[in-house]
Amino acid sequence: MGPLNERILYHISLDEIKGKMKENEAYIAFNLTDNIGSVGVGRLVERFGSVAAAWENYRKKVSRSGGEVEWQKEIAKAKSIGVEILTPADEDYPVKLRSAPGHPLALYVKGNVKALSQKAIAIVGTRRATPYGLDQAFRFGRDLAANGWAIISGLALGIDAEAHRGALEAENCVAIGVIGSGLNRFYPEKNIELARQIVKRGGAVVSEFPFGRDPDQKSFPQRNHVVAALADGVLAIEAPTKSGTLLTTTFAAELGKCVMALPGRVDSSASSGCLALIRDGATMVRCPQDVEAEYEDLFPKRMEEKNKVLDAEEAKPFIIKKRWQDARRDPYNPPNAPLGTPPDEAKIFMLLDSAGKSMDELVRASGFPAARVNTVCMTLLMKGKVRFLPGNRVALPRE
Repeated sequence: MGPLNERILYHISLDEIKGKMKENEAYIAFNLTDNIGSVGVGRLVERFGSVAAAWENYRKKVSRSGGEVEWQKEIAKAKSIGVEILTPADEDYPVKLRSAPGHPLALYVKGNVKALSQKAIAIVGTRRATPYGLDQAFRFGRDLAANGWAIISGLALGIDAEAHRGALEAENCVAIGVIGSGLNRFYPEKNIELARQIVKRGGAVVSEFPFGRDPDQKSFPQRNHVVAALADGVLAIEAPTKSGTLLTTTFAAELGKCVMALPGRVDSSASSGCLALIRDGATMVRCPQDVEAEYEDLFPKRMEEKNKVLDAEEAKPFIIKKRWQDARRDPYNPPNAPLGTPPDEAKIFMLLDSAGKSMDELVRASGFPAARVNTVCMTLLMKGKVRFLPGNRVALPRE
């Protein structure tokens, strides 16, 4: 699999980067060994005075593949494909990451390196998400991005990807994808176009792993640690009790970050991990405004706007009551159906929700023949009033 950019290679002379080793180059060299982390390097620096001196005195100069550590070629390759390698010696290395124990020795960045230092929320969750989870991930990603938050995820299938798709709907979005493989071994391949869109829109796709590194059981926990460290808070949307998502939230809690979770059905295995988080003290959130309420000191003006929204929310019971009164006068327009909806369409529309109903459920609840239900649903679909989900289910549109 090629890198995220188009396959255009530029000749970089190794003579341009040879000479006396710099601190950032020494970090890159250490990162290529895969035998030592930031804590071990720190001990060597205390002994020898600098990262470069530590490298010169390091005895295990062997790459992960068992060969020579060719750090000059790694830097040349990064330059040739438009990837910037940040190390703790570089000014743009994110402060949030530098302050985290066990931070990466190197961070490979495709895209905007400044994005990594913005206020950010990580949205994470299961790969096997339900329609409810996907809808909520999209909504939270979109609305938080629209309000100036960078959205971080592990760019996995399911919740992660949907949160980023939602973020990309925001006009001035910033999205950050952290992957568990080398940038030229992008995984999962299905999300590579999403990654390209993130970079194109001013975000970044990052990895702590050298070029050529394939994903494995060790790389994903390391990826999750970076996700938690880069974020100001982590929001879990659908996660089973045994999930990498809970590993990310554990890292976040250890780093003193706010851990949030979206509730779901108590009998849904997809939400069991989130419900356990809430039981154990995570902040329960119901909407993007709940997330922002945890960070009132960062956006005081925005909280004023939220209060206006809450004032409007208090008036909703009166509005709903009036709609029910109107419905009594016009039985063909139930309160959740658009005005002027034909009777059959209104009846089907009234039975739907965002999670979706099967055709069989709609037949039983409406009393209509199956053919009539199918015709009405297709009509509503063409009018943009419903959407079809996998499994021949029909649901209300996203908000």
